[in-house]
Amino acid sequence: MNQKVAKFEKKIGVEFRDKELLVQALTHSSYAYEHQQKTGKDNEVLEFLGDSVVGLVLADFFISRYPNLSEGELSKYKSVAASSDSLSRFGQKIRLDRYILLGKGEERSDGRKKKTILAGAFEALIGALYLDQGYEAAQKVLRPMLEKSYSKIDSQKFMIDNYKSALQEYFQKENLAPPVYKTLTSMGPDHKKAFIVEVYLGRYPLAKAKGHSKKSAEQKAAHKALLSLLGRKMKALTAETFILKK
Repeated sequence: MNQKVAKFEKKIGVEFRDKELLVQALTHSSYAYEHQQKTGKDNEVLEFLGDSVVGLVLADFFISRYPNLSEGELSKYKSVAASSDSLSRFGQKIRLDRYILLGKGEERSDGRKKKTILAGAFEALIGALYLDQGYEAAQKVLRPMLEKSYSKIDSQKFMIDNYKSALQEYFQKENLAPPVYKTLTSMGPDHKKAFIVEVYLGRYPLAKAKGHSKKSAEQKAAHKALLSLLGRKMKALTAETFILKK
């Protein structure tokens, strides 16, 4: 374990004063439950703390980066950056998935690939950094990722975080009927079902997509339709968020 901790510290460029805090941040509840005699607490309390610390780092970054944005616009940027999708991507950048301690059940079900687990561990890491060395240490890990992801975005463009809503708004501006979504088929067992959905303008099919739920498939179909209609005017940030040129 000591070697694993040292390797991860080197990866993030921070050496913890209290190594147990880092171990706790990496300990998923499934592992803690299976190793009650060998390990201490899981990372859920640190995740709770980290959620607030992440929020402060994000607010600090976006206010300094985009001083002319309104409170509503800043909230939208912050919401996107704080999503499980974004936080799990930040976790992947530092190979956090390789160091999380998981129970056997989660290992068998590809827990290391689950966005919720990775995002939670990332928040726990930020919380642990805050307790160990304060705000500056937490900011040191997270801020460079924000710089890389958001510094090149033109604040004169606007952000949309729901493809279905965006497609509907686009149709309204063009005085067209609202898009219609039809489920073409579903496949697979109940616990791993997949849906294929197609979106139409009247009777004209625009795009179809596959998702693990109807909602996910509809979002992906709307995304494909928007890409077809708008092309390079869109800049994707996450699976369900993009920047659109005015």
